[in-house]
Amino acid sequence: MIMGIGTRKGVNKEEVIYAIKYALREVGKEIDDIDMFASSKLKENEQGLLEAVSFLGKDIKFLSVDEINRYDAPSGSKANRFGLTGVAEPSALALSEKKKLILRKKVYGRITIAIAE
Repeated sequence: MIMGIGTRKGVNKEEVIYAIKYALREVGKEIDDIDMFASSKLKENEQGLLEAVSFLGKDIKFLSVDEINRYDAPSGSKANRFGLTGVAEPSALALSEKKKLILRKKVYGRITIAIAE
């Protein structure tokens, strides 16, 4: 299971962890069910995101614009202003095996999350 994450600039670790846990609860999954997190390379220096992923003991892959844009964001996205089709949904789909969203993009404060299998 892959969790795609988009964030607003300046999010903190606690915000990210809250969003992750809430999203998992919505689909009846746990942290251990996550194989990897995925996001845009634009987020690779986002401290709150990095701290949250590290705290949870997981890895995150930051995808290039080309890797992300191979997939549509079914829910639409404001990321198009950065030349991306989206962040959470396309990132999750890009690394997933079945290419199936089990949680379409949801917004949790300043975090967006999508989950794919």
